Amino acid sequence: MEPLEKILTASAEMFSQYGFKTITMDDIARRAGISKKTLYLHFANKEEVVNESVVWYKNNTTASCAQALTEADNAIEAMVKILAFFDSMHKRINPMALFEMQRYYPEAYRTFRNMLEERDVVMMRENIQQGMKEGLYREGVNADLMARYRLETSLLIFQPNLMVNDRNSLITVALEIGEHFMYGLMTAKGEQLYQEYKSKYINQVPKI
Repeated sequence: MEPLEKILTASAEMFSQYGFKTITMDDIARRAGISKKTLYLHFANKEEVVNESVVWYKNNTTASCAQALTEADNAIEAMVKILAFFDSMHKRINPMALFEMQRYYPEAYRTFRNMLEERDVVMMRENIQQGMKEGLYREGVNADLMARYRLETSLLIFQPNLMVNDRNSLITVALEIGEHFMYGLMTAKGEQLYQEYKSKYINQVPKI
């Protein structure tokens, strides 16, 4: 693995696990297994590391979601596979990480939001449109609005609130919100498929 890839992998892991505020350049170099000199050859400061690692991390998660959508047999399977993917991710995420990025690294947060707008909203909207054509989601749903609603509610759990206190409750709340969204969309046919795929994918994800 090249030094840059090591840096981005290490920093993304540490920021998601421990938040953005306390991680230092020393910590990143140590986790990446490189010297500080090598780290500073690629990045002038921590803010640059944050900006680049956020883009790298978001590109990877978006690619994983896109793959799930492509490989699924229908809209329900795609959505459940994405729920399972994020369930696994939430086990490694500090509930305060996104809030700290928004507060201390606003440029990185703006980039993150723009990437959601440009890619994730589009993928979610296409899934909803596909599900309506397949008879798995209700007819007449405003696909663009509901795609944005889904992504906003998925981000809500990373803000200080009454629902999430630690990593365990983050996982529980994220799945509950995801399921609530699905039941608001699905037809009876979709609900039947959802239960089958939920048992196949989500219930197999190891719990803490």
